[in-house]
Amino acid sequence: MSRLPPLLLLSLLLRGSQAQNSDYQVHMEKVVTVQEGLCVFVPCSFSSPESRWNKLFLAYGYWFETGTKTDAGSPVATNDKSKRVKLRTQERFQLVGNLEEKDCSLVIRDAQKGDSRRYFFRVERGLEKYSFMNEFLLQVTDLTQKPDVFVPKILEPGQRVTIFCAFNWAFEQCPVPSFSWTGPAVSSQETRPRTSHFSVLSFIPRPQHHDTELTCRVDFSRKGVGTQTTVRLSVAYAPRDLVISVFHDNVPESLGNTPHLEVQQGQSLRLLCSADSQPPATLNWVLEDRVLSWSSPVDSRTLGLDLPRVKAGDSGRYTCLAENKLGSLNGTLNLSVLYPPEDLRVTIWQANRTGLEILGNGSSLPVLEGQSLRLVCVSHSNPPASVSWAWVTQTLSPVQPSDPGILELPVVGREHEGHFTCAAQNPLGAQSISLSLSVHSPPEILEPSCSWEAEGLHCSCSSRAWPAPSLHWRLGEGLLVGNSSNASFTVTSSSTGLWANGSLSFRGELRPGMEFSCEARNDHGVQRVTVLLLLGQGRAFSKGAFVGMGVTTLLLALCLLVIIVKMLWKKRTQENTLRPKLSRGSTILDYINVFPGTRSLARNPKSRPHAPAGASSPDTHVPEAGKKQKDGPDLTPPAPAPVSENYQEEVHYAALNYPRLRPCQTQPPQDTYSEYAEIRFH
Repeated sequence: MSRLPPLLLLSLLLRGSQAQNSDYQVHMEKVVTVQEGLCVFVPCSFSSPESRWNKLFLAYGYWFETGTKTDAGSPVATNDKSKRVKLRTQERFQLVGNLEEKDCSLVIRDAQKGDSRRYFFRVERGLEKYSFMNEFLLQVTDLTQKPDVFVPKILEPGQRVTIFCAFNWAFEQCPVPSFSWTGPAVSSQETRPRTSHFSVLSFIPRPQHHDTELTCRVDFSRKGVGTQTTVRLSVAYAPRDLVISVFHDNVPESLGNTPHLEVQQGQSLRLLCSADSQPPATLNWVLEDRVLSWSSPVDSRTLGLDLPRVKAGDSGRYTCLAENKLGSLNGTLNLSVLYPPEDLRVTIWQANRTGLEILGNGSSLPVLEGQSLRLVCVSHSNPPASVSWAWVTQTLSPVQPSDPGILELPVVGREHEGHFTCAAQNPLGAQSISLSLSVHSPPEILEPSCSWEAEGLHCSCSSRAWPAPSLHWRLGEGLLVGNSSNASFTVTSSSTGLWANGSLSFRGELRPGMEFSCEARNDHGVQRVTVLLLLGQGRAFSKGAFVGMGVTTLLLALCLLVIIVKMLWKKRTQENTLRPKLSRGSTILDYINVFPGTRSLARNPKSRPHAPAGASSPDTHVPEAGKKQKDGPDLTPPAPAPVSENYQEEVHYAALNYPRLRPCQTQPPQDTYSEYAEIRFH
């Protein structure tokens, strides 16, 4: 067996040991692909022991084809100027990495098919010499990449346009290519090549440039190697020759010179719109301001709109709009749909209130007595319908002949209750709506009547209102629960129709200043009437009007009182005809003299409504002043009281004297049925 030279053996042993040394690493892609004639950047970095990296010497890097002997063969790229590189790769392969930073990156320009091989890297610095066994494979493929040309799809004639041509060249170390333009729209100056990363072409398109070709060519360092992209120019024009066609129940309809069409409700209709434009325009069907359908420029140049069953809401102005970037054009069609009255509704206007729409037939309408009411009846129809109002079976004459749909009631009374009907009619049909009017009123209280009976003080009260009011009794401000009783009092209440009646029997101790109140309430208001009792034993009280007197003085005063009462009664009778009527808001103070055992408390006769006969509860005592009720109910409607949440109150005062103190009198004292007139202060 032949022996190897010692130096060669040492070199092989040293190289083999380094290949197994993990302190030496190189990082790069295993496969690099580039198209023929193009440039590619191969990033590369390596690592080595710092102890062997002697900075006193220059670092040299070498790229070799796989299989090349590093001591005798030529590298494809190096930074060692004393080393010759292969002629095939000269000026095309370049080591661009900074070896001081352990960067071994490689740039390959004007790649050729013969460059498709494997390559490895070697580094030398002083005594440090190492060949990295990791390799990368370079694959050179056919040139298929083309430049990108950015041109607007629509070129407006006479308007300058700018077109871009760019080639995807992502590496700064690669040389820039050469761009050139050719085509009928390009001037001779633009055809000369210009070296840059991209190219910009600016020109003014003309109508004759439509559908012509424009080419951008990219050439590289080797002559004859290049690529190009060709685009076709489209010089546009605005939409023109817009036409609207109508098919009525699948039969063509001639519009003539007037774009107006009448169709009965329920029939079918098809509208077609077409226009000539370059590029194809976007078509829209618009009803008033609402877009119904549209087409894109790639669709057909005709846009249809189908109305299978025409309805009232389809009436209006239909517009076909054709539009592109150069302009727009539109055509219109006025569609009138004939239909009978529908959507009949009544708007209610009450005093100081907003409108309320009544949509359903047979709606109930509550109105406060004395208020004003305005009913407005509106219907949709084509042709317009005639509108009329009827009350029960009586046709009403309109307040405004020019607008018979308006019905006005300046002052609503109970006589207006009933059904109001609004009817709308045209040649295609009729429709009606009926409203039920009910008249409401706030509570109004009759003067309460009080009498002294064996078991105590008995008072009754009646009120009229709609809805029927609820009656309550109060002792002072305390509420006496209705239809209840205890050892001190008994309260009853009942209602019939518009009337509510209540009674109070009080068996407790009567004290000066006690107040009994009758309170009536419903949804429209509250009213209260108060009776104040003035009690005395041997003395009389009238809310501070009298002071205590001796027995003798009291007897003289009572005699004088009888005379004064008769004079006041006579004078009041004369003044009643001249006295103005007080408003419901006034406070009325009634002084009522109550004697034990008397039949009733005398009341001042007033022109007030009376409760109907039999309306009082069984425990209610009907005063003699109310005898008229036995002949029949007086249902005359009272004057309407203003609606208010505040209490409307009348105050009655009553004084009780005991019979052991006898005032001077012209009748025998046994006559306990004498009635005394009340003394009233306004």
